Amino acid sequence: MLGKKLVTSQKRGETRALCLGLGMVACSVMMYFFIGITIMPSYVNSVWTKETTCKLLKTNIKDKVQCSFNNGAGDENIFQYPCLEVLVDLNFSGQEVMLYHNEETQERNPKCSYIPRDLKNDKEVKMLIETAAENFRKHQTFPCYYDPEQRQTSVILIRLYPPKGLFFAFLWPSLMLTGGVLIIIMVKVSQYVSVLSAWQYKTNI
Repeated sequence: MLGKKLVTSQKRGETRALCLGLGMVACSVMMYFFIGITIMPSYVNSVWTKETTCKLLKTNIKDKVQCSFNNGAGDENIFQYPCLEVLVDLNFSGQEVMLYHNEETQERNPKCSYIPRDLKNDKEVKMLIETAAENFRKHQTFPCYYDPEQRQTSVILIRLYPPKGLFFAFLWPSLMLTGGVLIIIMVKVSQYVSVLSAWQYKTNI
């Protein structure tokens, strides 16, 4: 009677562990899929891959420019905000180029170097742009990224998804996948050992 209870308890534990392992594998696959459709296209399509040094030449806050935003439902929202233009010297070559905050900045408005995320609060937007301009004036020399194949003449300050960020994005689902596979292997080994022990016991009898 006690033996049957132990066997039943062991089977329940193995079933739970197997479900946990399969769940971890499924979650890791979903995370890989999410990374593949969101982060990877931006990383692959980014041409600003080479790091260099940029020297500030000029910062200029222009009059308000117009930015249209479509929320996907057919409604187009139009915002006006001050436009910060930053010109830099690429790698002390004397070449004057436009600096953008990241890859998205150029897509949103190629005339402006920095665009705050939220454009609804005029005072906050103005303060953020003035702060960004002041930070550039304080740090005359800073690292930036350019296109080594010269498809883009502009440069960016930061990459949305640098190689290090991509590594950490893949690290967690990889660890989860490895853990799930190890759990499944251990459960299968445990089941194999149990069957082998039962067979040996019957053979000895």
